[in-house]
Amino acid sequence: MKSKILPFVLVILTCLQLINCNSDDDALELQDAVAVTVPVIKSKSEIRSSITVTSAKPTNSDGKIYVYDNLLFYIAQNSGIHIFDNQDPYNPQNIAFIQLEGVHDISVKNNILYADNFMDLVVFNISNIANIELVNVEEDMLSYYASFPSDVMYFQSDIMPINDDEFIATYTTVQMERAEADNNPNIYNWTSIDVFEVFDGAFAVNNVGTGGSYAKFQILDNALYTIDNYKLYAYNITNYNSISLTSEVWMGGWFNGVLETTFILKEVLFVGATNGMHIVNLEDRFTPQYISSFSHATGCDPVVVEDDTAYITVRGGNFCGAIEDQINVIDVSDISLPVEHSTYFISSPYGLGIKDKVLYVCNDEGVNVFDAENPNDIILENTYNVVSKDIIPLSSHLIAVGENVIYQYNYANDFELELMSTIQF
Repeated sequence: MKSKILPFVLVILTCLQLINCNSDDDALELQDAVAVTVPVIKSKSEIRSSITVTSAKPTNSDGKIYVYDNLLFYIAQNSGIHIFDNQDPYNPQNIAFIQLEGVHDISVKNNILYADNFMDLVVFNISNIANIELVNVEEDMLSYYASFPSDVMYFQSDIMPINDDEFIATYTTVQMERAEADNNPNIYNWTSIDVFEVFDGAFAVNNVGTGGSYAKFQILDNALYTIDNYKLYAYNITNYNSISLTSEVWMGGWFNGVLETTFILKEVLFVGATNGMHIVNLEDRFTPQYISSFSHATGCDPVVVEDDTAYITVRGGNFCGAIEDQINVIDVSDISLPVEHSTYFISSPYGLGIKDKVLYVCNDEGVNVFDAENPNDIILENTYNVVSKDIIPLSSHLIAVGENVIYQYNYANDFELELMSTIQF
């Protein structure tokens, strides 16, 4: 499958806020200068040749967490994968680093690690952690769209890939005189065009690890599932040296939301989107079938599920939407007809996890611990004041991740957590 470059017209943009300055000169200077978003072009061949495995390295990149057996992975966005020996959660050891500039998600099955590297699906054998091997690169197999900044007024449109080896890897922002930007035919001022008019019609049981609630990679048996903004993809990984795309499901029509996260329970895939939760049947592993949706106003929302109950954190504000921050508790005993149990209002929720009817939610105040025994009335029992964005409640202990920090906690009585270790990058 060939990679696609997301046209810049597919992203709804918001205006820059003006910044107040103390002096008249500074204010005048800011009024005359504007931020212009510029695509950053990179070479596929150079990205592929830069993949290396080294000894442990520090990081200064925000990331996700993933757990497989006694290994803890910190997926540093647009940097690489940091690997920790976590046999002793009180004393985790940083042991290896996979340099992978385009990584955002991983999944591991039977010592085979699958990761994205921009538009490529890359495969590593980690059976010998002291000698990690790159065993396959499936070129142009994934759909990759560079994340477009949400606070853009001006965009430079004449910087684009010129051949099949080039792609837009990311975007950067440069300062430019307002008059220069306004007079440049290759720079769009988004306040002067009808954005919505531009968008119209533009979109035609094995040993598997555990990711957090923001995971976009999931494995079930010999199928690997992943999402982009609007599609769900299924891949056959029976032979990791020869992976094939088996299904490509357009989900943009399911209430027109952007797909964000995935979670598997038994043979059901739950997809968190900006407008709700979508439920997909995985009985046919390689041909997922859409079943139903639970919709809400636009917001950012991962989802986790235990037994017959799904939990969604919905965060509004900024580019996420205007909805009030909340936790939705959903009855999914009938996956064809999800019904809301209750709503709990909470400030700025992020990732979440559920274990044995105890719900853990990350927000601006820390890690919140809820008694979720009664889905019609979840009760906040404790809050731990640590900065965290996602969480994995394992059977043995709980792991939370913040920006360049990982916390590990023991479960205690009365909905309490006891800190075991802190990994600070």
